[in-house]
Amino acid sequence: MRISLFQPDIPQNAGSLLRLGACLGCPVDIIEPCGFLFDDRKLRRAGMDYLDLAEMTRHRSWEAFQAARADGLKGRLVLLSTRAETSHLEHAFRPDDILLLGRESSGVPEPVHAAADVRLRIPMRPGSRSLNLAMAAAMVLGEALRQTGGFPPP
Repeated sequence: MRISLFQPDIPQNAGSLLRLGACLGCPVDIIEPCGFLFDDRKLRRAGMDYLDLAEMTRHRSWEAFQAARADGLKGRLVLLSTRAETSHLEHAFRPDDILLLGRESSGVPEPVHAAADVRLRIPMRPGSRSLNLAMAAAMVLGEALRQTGGFPPP
């Protein structure tokens, strides 16, 4: 299981997700360009001392990420999207799924949306637009790890 962030805008979210990945043994892909300097102090503050434990791969572009997938980074691309029809609770996750999250400001462009093997949404109350990116990733990752027995042993 992997988390992939498409051109993240907010360093605190990226730091929180790197920390989540470090704590749960889940690699994190950062698909650049980012909307912040990667050495931003806000990223460090959110990630705390867990950033050194995180297994992170930076990809200079969407095309570089796709090349890495073709070159051995296997697994279905599972896009979290407010436009999706299927709930993450109705989906059967696999241990090698790649959870893809779009930019906080604009999601993902249509070619990235179309490249996803699966598109999932988190059920919310009517009138709610979206959750915080790090929160959404944690919810879906938790369900995916529960389904696949992927949580680290106690």
